[in-house]
Amino acid sequence: MSGAGRDAARPAALPRHTAERQFRMLIESVSDYGIFLLDPEGRVVTWNAGAQRTQGYAAGEIIGHHFSRFYPTSAIERGWPDHELTVARREGRFEDEGWRIRKDGAQFWANVIITALRDESGALVGFGKIIRDMTERRREQETLRQGEERFRLLVDSVKDYAIFMLDTDGHITSWNAGAERSKGYTASEIIGQHFSVFYPPDARAVDWPSHELRVARSEGRYEEEGWRVRKDGTRFWANVLITPVYGRTGDLRGYAKVTRDLTQRRHVEELQEASRQMGEFIAMLAHELRNPLAPIRNALQVMGLRRFGDPQLEWCRGVLDRQVSHLGRLVDDLLDVNRITSGKILLKLVPVDLASVLERAIESSTPLLQQRGHRLEIDLPKTPLIVCADATRLSQVFLNLLNNAAKYTPEGGVVRLEAAAEGTHAVVRVRDNGVGISADLLPKIFDLFVQGTRSLDRSEGGLGIGLTLVREIVGLHGGAVSVASPGPGQGSEFLVSLALHARAAEPERSVEPLERHAAAFGRRILVVDDNLDSADTMAMVLRATGHEVETVHDGASALERAPHYRPEYVLLDIGLPGMSGYTVAERLRALPALSGVKLIAMTGYGQEEDRRRSREAGFDHHLVKPVDFVALSAILGPDVAPAA
Repeated sequence: MSGAGRDAARPAALPRHTAERQFRMLIESVSDYGIFLLDPEGRVVTWNAGAQRTQGYAAGEIIGHHFSRFYPTSAIERGWPDHELTVARREGRFEDEGWRIRKDGAQFWANVIITALRDESGALVGFGKIIRDMTERRREQETLRQGEERFRLLVDSVKDYAIFMLDTDGHITSWNAGAERSKGYTASEIIGQHFSVFYPPDARAVDWPSHELRVARSEGRYEEEGWRVRKDGTRFWANVLITPVYGRTGDLRGYAKVTRDLTQRRHVEELQEASRQMGEFIAMLAHELRNPLAPIRNALQVMGLRRFGDPQLEWCRGVLDRQVSHLGRLVDDLLDVNRITSGKILLKLVPVDLASVLERAIESSTPLLQQRGHRLEIDLPKTPLIVCADATRLSQVFLNLLNNAAKYTPEGGVVRLEAAAEGTHAVVRVRDNGVGISADLLPKIFDLFVQGTRSLDRSEGGLGIGLTLVREIVGLHGGAVSVASPGPGQGSEFLVSLALHARAAEPERSVEPLERHAAAFGRRILVVDDNLDSADTMAMVLRATGHEVETVHDGASALERAPHYRPEYVLLDIGLPGMSGYTVAERLRALPALSGVKLIAMTGYGQEEDRRRSREAGFDHHLVKPVDFVALSAILGPDVAPAA
């Protein structure tokens, strides 16, 4: 196509005055932007619809006026409108954002562009000004800024958590107060360093910090607990959470890292674990101690039933019996203090007469008091002192106090027990004229394993847990215990205070001696115990009291013998080899030939959890070694005729 042809194809150009008119119409019709002209001095020359909409003036109201009318007083006072024109005149344009004023006095946030206008000769003929209302965007930005500021202040003020940012390579870019508190670095000291500085040498040696960042990138987060290092080189146990931070386009911007110092919690958990292990150890120790005590106690019971003609042998039997009882009490104290300190002891609280509780304690402590040649003085009120208590546990309190007085008083001393009502409380005092307590020992006398000074003539010092049991058991009863002593060599006094109760006391059940419990009808009994001495001595005692007894020494033998022997009662040790007593009990219960058999657990384990397990396995009774023959005789008692 020829040039002439191309020119012919073009639309004819508009006349100049038509184009200018259309351009002016375009400008005047724009409503989102204020577009107007200023003369060289800054007076308004033209005005479009957008300017009227944005700033509120009609053209007739504003044309001819200086454009500084749109500025706040503070801007006018510092000459800002003239400054804008000066910059535009010098550089050709000026752009700014700031507050402007509408006709009604309201402020709005404006984006402003001023362009210098020059003629063909370069002479300034005025300025073109475009203004846009950006108030809404400004409000959104301010809201966002304030939110970010609040979040920053929140993060900066958190002291329990270290919260900081890492760049994509793991260098620290921000640092809060919690980070400074837990790690010891100030922001100026740590920002820019790699976060591996917080890790122990062994972790850095395997590049563990980089592993954490890789996992965070691949899985969206990384969390662990482990040792970290403070500025001063000390270690602390930390919970660490790392989260990758991405931009709008999905590009990795860095990582957010939150670290919490859990050293105290870890110490608590370690103490709890140590306490649990100690509890298990004490339970095992008690079991192992009770196993040899059981045959000794059984043998002593046989001796007691047969009687010796020789007074010296009778005396020896009494000594052995007392020492076995003492060992049994030590084992019980160990278990009791473990149960109490771990919150596993349960009390059966009923109204009881305090006098009956004290009489039980007196009866139990009398052998030791007599052995040491002490005189016991007793002063109990004639009127009942009713307290809400577990009689067995409360009796244990006063037995421990009386035994403590006996142990710490030289032979031939005086121990005094008195009880009285004082206001709304029953108060029991145990006094002695013994070795006394030094002033420095008084505040901690009830602490675990604390004892007074041992002397060579006093070998029965115990384990230092009796008074701890006293304090804990009295506390479980809602009472209080205290101690006073003028000093070493001047005796001591223990005082127990318990709230009085209005209800009548529960009747006491009398305890009869073993000889009274010989069976009117002999029972058929199977004894199952892997300890031969324990099984044989138990069988001897039972036969001596009129029962028919067979013994076996493992679970398989018990299951084989029981259906043929058809016992009425099975005394079954729990800790059997190969097959536990729990399993044997469950299988015995499944045998039709033994549908009416009574199962009695006989074990060195006597905690509530052990009793619960024996009930679940089908046992009717749970006896702790060495077996209390009064309790066993009550179970075997003559309540029914023997089976045919």
